[in-house]
Amino acid sequence: MALSLQEQLLKAGLTNKKKANQVRQQKNKQVKAQKNHNVEQTNEAKLAAEKIVEAKKVKDRQLNQKTKQEADKKALVAQIKQLIEANKQPKFGGSGRKEEVTCNFTDGTLIKRMFVSQVTQKQISQGKLAIVKFNDRYELVPMPVANKIAERDGGIVVYRADNISDADQKSSEDDDWYADYDIPDDLNW
Repeated sequence: MALSLQEQLLKAGLTNKKKANQVRQQKNKQVKAQKNHNVEQTNEAKLAAEKIVEAKKVKDRQLNQKTKQEADKKALVAQIKQLIEANKQPKFGGSGRKEEVTCNFTDGTLIKRMFVSQVTQKQISQGKLAIVKFNDRYELVPMPVANKIAERDGGIVVYRADNISDADQKSSEDDDWYADYDIPDDLNW
């Protein structure tokens, strides 16, 4: 049978029986005091360890949340890319570059130009197609797909014909005040 630490210290001569008995009596007093008075001794090392564990848990939660947000962002970008790649429309349809026209649109504060066919330009102006920007390229997608992309990230959809501002609508309504007047047929411009 192995000797206790106290017996080993006695055997090695590092302590004497008197000190060993005092330590034993002190320990017994503490145990009795805890039982009789329901006194809990505060172990500072235990409290410090608990604080460290709690701080580590908080830090781990924050890191997990940050990692999850980055993963969600990557998934969102992948979804947008997939929607654009699967639904992009040709700029020239079947006519090739024979009937090429310019389609001017705004990207933030810049005016951009895209060369498309007349049929495609008509579809853009009617609100059937929208212009989206992804990886510094402009693509044409159908309006329902543009709506799905705008739900995920509104900044990707650059131009939509159905998004006419209120000021533009009012100015177009003000321009129609002369619609009731007849225009003479012999008027040359």
